[in-house]
Amino acid sequence: MKPYIQQSIGHQLMKELPPEQRPRERMESLGPASLSDLDLLTLLLGSGTSAHPVSVVAQKVLTLLDSLAADEHICPKQMQKIEGVGPAKATLICAALEIGRRRLPAKRKQLLFPSDVFPFIRHYGTRQQEHFLSIALNGAQEVLSITVVSIGSVNHTLVHPREVFAPALQQRATAVIVAHNHPSGTLTPSKNDLEVTKRLVEVGNLLGIKILDHIIFSEEGFISMLEGDMF
Repeated sequence: MKPYIQQSIGHQLMKELPPEQRPRERMESLGPASLSDLDLLTLLLGSGTSAHPVSVVAQKVLTLLDSLAADEHICPKQMQKIEGVGPAKATLICAALEIGRRRLPAKRKQLLFPSDVFPFIRHYGTRQQEHFLSIALNGAQEVLSITVVSIGSVNHTLVHPREVFAPALQQRATAVIVAHNHPSGTLTPSKNDLEVTKRLVEVGNLLGIKILDHIIFSEEGFISMLEGDMF
């Protein structure tokens, strides 16, 4: 193992799901860690309407949250722009986000090996589209931020170095780990994955912000381009 050294629910109605597949029942039997982000939002929303099923509303809320910058907060009025989210549900979701933020440990987590990264990003493995993440690290290789910089297939157009390095530059990071999920579950890097990685490494070298690794992952596992000698 190489160290880093700085050089989901479908759109069914909830009542149509078998009891063992419903988020509440799965949380009771398997614990909260077994639920996807979409499941957790479905639980918070509680119910939808005939026009706006809860699973559809939860997916729209998740898409909105994924679009936020690492340090960006959201207010209930913004949340209410989503059809099916009224004042009560908007304030509940915002309250849950805030209490989660306040409960984060004060000490930043060090990422020394590829296996240290996976727990921070695994929940993105349930997404139906590719999410490209930029993880900014300080000189001690502690996490400063994890930012979704692109949603969609990984290519030169969608993954621009400007977005990848913007959080790192803002926070004066010294290194970045990039990662993206493969919804298919196949972890083999594509030609585009390799080309994007090469380009980001070159830009990082110019900026003095080293790309330590590119992680490709699903909900079940990951590969490290560093460990696979793919740089």
